[in-house]
Amino acid sequence: MQFLLPYLGFLLLSGWTSLLDYLAAHVLLCLVPAFIIAGFMSSMIPKESITRFLGPKASKWISYPASALGGFILAVCSCTILPLFAGIWKRGAGLGPAITFLFVGPAINILAITYTGATIGMDIAISRLVLSILFGITIGLIMAWIFRKEETKRFEEMTTDGVFDQKAKVKPAIWVIFILLFSMLIVGTLQINLFSKNYATFTLPANFLDSVQNMLTNVNLSFQGGLLILMLIIIGLTAWKGFENIFEGFNIWTYISIGFIVLTILIASPKEEVGSNIIGINGRLIGETILLIAVGIISARSFTKDDLIGWIWETWKFVKQIFPLLIVGVFAAGIVKVIIPETWVRTIAGQNTIWANLVGVVFGVFMYFPTLVEVPIAKMFLDLGMARGPLLAYLLSDPELSLQSILVLNGVMGKKKTVIYVSLVALFSTLAGYLFGLALAII
Repeated sequence: MQFLLPYLGFLLLSGWTSLLDYLAAHVLLCLVPAFIIAGFMSSMIPKESITRFLGPKASKWISYPASALGGFILAVCSCTILPLFAGIWKRGAGLGPAITFLFVGPAINILAITYTGATIGMDIAISRLVLSILFGITIGLIMAWIFRKEETKRFEEMTTDGVFDQKAKVKPAIWVIFILLFSMLIVGTLQINLFSKNYATFTLPANFLDSVQNMLTNVNLSFQGGLLILMLIIIGLTAWKGFENIFEGFNIWTYISIGFIVLTILIASPKEEVGSNIIGINGRLIGETILLIAVGIISARSFTKDDLIGWIWETWKFVKQIFPLLIVGVFAAGIVKVIIPETWVRTIAGQNTIWANLVGVVFGVFMYFPTLVEVPIAKMFLDLGMARGPLLAYLLSDPELSLQSILVLNGVMGKKKTVIYVSLVALFSTLAGYLFGLALAII
């Protein structure tokens, strides 16, 4: 008992630390705009414009490439793609194309592919790119075939009002807002000098909240990270008061919550190191400020209050459905990550066997890392002795099969579809790693 309690405390601390790291950085500049985009798509884009290209009636030669392209365009990370997947499926996209979109999005992030090639090798990077597109389309086709009866029934229900026979026009303002929101994703996540460069800096006073800064440093958080976590708590409280009964009209809490959301994105834009009191005015902050102002002006001038209420409600629904599961998944992954002994990497995944590749997939499930972070982790596995086949299996599965992704998918499309999807991804990733390893041995 004396040993168990300290170990339990260590596990809880690991989960808590993982959660703090997630909330302090990764969740904001990609996830917040993703929820807003998902709510916007669900409320503003007519269902007919989705089903025309991605619906069950659309040609597979159009719907699946369009889904892969859409996933590639909006590729940021698995947590970003989840609300977008829920949004397009709800709006009438066929299960197969929606699954393709879900798989391809986080798997072929252009930054991750480039970083993979530079850090680990172009053989892994190119294989990851090609196989992700191939697997995404294939798994989508398999899922559509398995659940063809359900899809047919859903199609018939949606066509009772002639939705698939209509060609809805999307007014230009909707596309303008969509482009601006997508640009917020790009500006917030794209690691290029234009956005990351500091054009001005200012230094917080040396004695500025010293006790608070020291406390944050002890838990590996910067002042900015601690402030962002506080902002998220405030947003949760004000959004509950301002968004939960939004159909009764805007109230003071609605405006306060929207203001805090905007402020949070701006606070997250500069980059601050742990223990540093220097804040930089970088291109990312400037870009996000311009885009947020543009979104606000065009939305106020181009949409009615009912339109905005629908947008807020759909976004809030996605947040309530998905965000709590993401929190649970990140916390659980942080605990499981420290349970797995490092020696397992060398002893179990050091050879190119089916079992070793399956272990690589299991690592992808439990050892979830944000996009780009999985690359140095994969390099660590490689340095510890992991074979390149299992390494590819890990990189293919990590963006798709994290604990939080599985929990969210179960809530969005049900247990049966989730189990089959997870099984297919695990099977394809394992075989891909194994065959890749065999090919390397022959070459």
